[in-house]
Amino acid sequence: MTEPHHRDLGAFLREQRATAQFSLRKLGELAGVSGVYISQIEGNLKKPSAEILQKIAKGLQISAETLYVHAGILDEDRHASTEAAILSDPRLSDAQRQALLTVLSSFLAADPAGDASDEPR
Repeated sequence: MTEPHHRDLGAFLREQRATAQFSLRKLGELAGVSGVYISQIEGNLKKPSAEILQKIAKGLQISAETLYVHAGILDEDRHASTEAAILSDPRLSDAQRQALLTVLSSFLAADPAGDASDEPR
């Protein structure tokens, strides 16, 4: 059974692009990925590599891990529990989710040790 917060990568990517108000061409330019290829991902015709997802995430200014979860590359319970909680909270609007994911991504990117592990030390 599919988790309530799980959506396919194509739909999620299309939603994020719409929220950012980017055309396929604009996102392609920002990400350094062909707009045609992004369209194929959104249509679930292509399964992108982690590297391509990272470029797209950078263009959208969202966490690459969020895209990895939607693509099935990461186990959201283990690696992206914060993103999963944000995405699954029915009290949040799409714009609020995007804002929270952007803030989270900036916090994780600012980690000087590069260790964003959720396990206490």
